[in-house]
Order: sequence, then C-alpha cells, then structure tokens
Amino acid sequence: MAIIDLQDGALSARVSTAGGVLLDFSWMRDGRKIPLLRPAADDADARSSACYPLVPFGNRVRSNRFHFEGRAYSLQPNTSWDPHYLHGDGWLADWAVLSESATEAEIGFRHQADGSPFSYKAKQSFRLSGKGLKLHMSVENTGEAALPFGLGWHPFFPLTEQTMLLAKAERFWTETEGWLPGEPAEIPADLDFSQPAPLPRRWINNGFEGWSGSARITWPESRAALDLAADPIFRHAVIFLSDERFDPGFRRDYFCFEPMSHLANGHNLPGFGDLKILQPGESLEGSIRMQPHEIS
Repeated sequence: MAIIDLQDGALSARVSTAGGVLLDFSWMRDGRKIPLLRPAADDADARSSACYPLVPFGNRVRSNRFHFEGRAYSLQPNTSWDPHYLHGDGWLADWAVLSESATEAEIGFRHQADGSPFSYKAKQSFRLSGKGLKLHMSVENTGEAALPFGLGWHPFFPLTEQTMLLAKAERFWTETEGWLPGEPAEIPADLDFSQPAPLPRRWINNGFEGWSGSARITWPESRAALDLAADPIFRHAVIFLSDERFDPGFRRDYFCFEPMSHLANGHNLPGFGDLKILQPGESLEGSIRMQPHEIS
C-alpha cells in the first residue's frame, strides 16, 4: 500500500492505493482545517474512507444475474455481509502508482474475470489545484467479448446539523428488499433538492435519474460550501444516508452523494440503464470536480 499526499496552497488531499481511495480532502482557512470529505485514517478500508471508486460499475445487480447478447452471466458476492456483487472490484483492489507529483497522482489496476465476467484495465487520476480537486477515471475492456460497463464514485461528505444539499434531478427510484432499486417515481418532498434543503433524519438509499451534473453542499457552521461538477456521462446519482439499524455505530456525521454513469441494476433495465457497451479494447472515461467556496 502506498499513500500519496497532495498539496496546493490551502487545499490538500491524500490518496491510498489500497482500494484506490481518497483518505482526505481538506481546506485550510483562517488557521482552521475544514474537511470537505469525511477524513479517514491511513489504514481505513474503502467503506471508512473519504471516497472510493465504482468500477466496472456501481451498486448491485438483481439476483447477481443478467443477460447480454443471448448469453446468461452470473456474478459472485464480493463481501461477507452482502449477497450481491457490490460496487465492482476497484474499491477492493490494490492499485499501483503510475505517476505522482506534489499536486497530482495517477494510479491503476488490472482485473481478470474471476468472480465476474469482466476483464478490464482501470486508471484514476487525482489533480489538485488552487481551485479544487479533479478526479478522472477510465476503464478499458480487456476481455474477449463486449459487455456493459459503468463508472462512478462513492464520496462521503461531512453531515452537520445545518448541512444543505442542492442537486437537481428529474426522477427518483424507490428502494426494495436487498438494498436494490425498486421503481421510478416522483421525487418525494423531503428528497427534493432542486433548491437547497437539509437531509431528512431517516434512512436514504435511492437513485436519482436525470441529475443535472451539478451539486452544492453547504456547511453554514464553517461558512463553507463545496461545488461538485460532473462530466455529461454522469447523469445519475445515488444518495445514501445510513442509520443505526444498518450501522449500530452511526453518528449521523456523513452522507453520500454518488455520481454514476448509469442506473443501479442497469444490467436488467431497458437500454441497460445507460451502461456503456464496450467492445474489446474500447474505453469509457469521465471526470468530476470539487471546488470549495467561502460563504457569508
């Protein structure tokens, strides 16, 4: 495992090759370090990190099965606590350092089909500037057959009593048994973030379709806001807010807003839920950018 520290002016970030995760993204202002993502210990796993990658796709596939081009595919669970093949392989993999400098790091890994049919090469870059942090990821199909691929990230944002979220979307997906998506529906009033709004005090694990690609998280206590901007391929998102039934130690101190290129369970949806069909040798890539601002 390697840990890479990035610094540019008042902004700093820390990357770990264990899971290809961010451990920290912070802003030093007026002598105070303001966390822009949930800080993590150096030995944190992906679920305890600040942000982890979703590759070769995010979330779950119903019954761990899908059909593509006349062939049935099956997936094997990749955690001890979920019966699904969850969030792909990147968050559980050991990535290699490809390059690094004071403000930028590139890491990558290769995966051969073992518990899933996907063979691929993935890369991530982390570029820090005075304006913010840019994350870029690519995946190349190195297998012998075409398959549906997707990308995303799973960032953990600090949650305070006054935290507000702005993230306009067009449609909401209900949740059903097994933490799977249910059906598309109108966005509930307490999950309508077309205008800045607080997160409700309840469990949330839902997909949002037709996300605008722009979000803002505001922490009035710190007079800070973070703008999240995503490339056009990321027009879906999942919002996750845990509870004590799922995590007995949950302190309501974080929530997740996960940009994704596709719908959860897209492998079993019409049009593959915006998953991209990659022929052998073809690639999919995209970026998100996070920029902090001071507010009054």
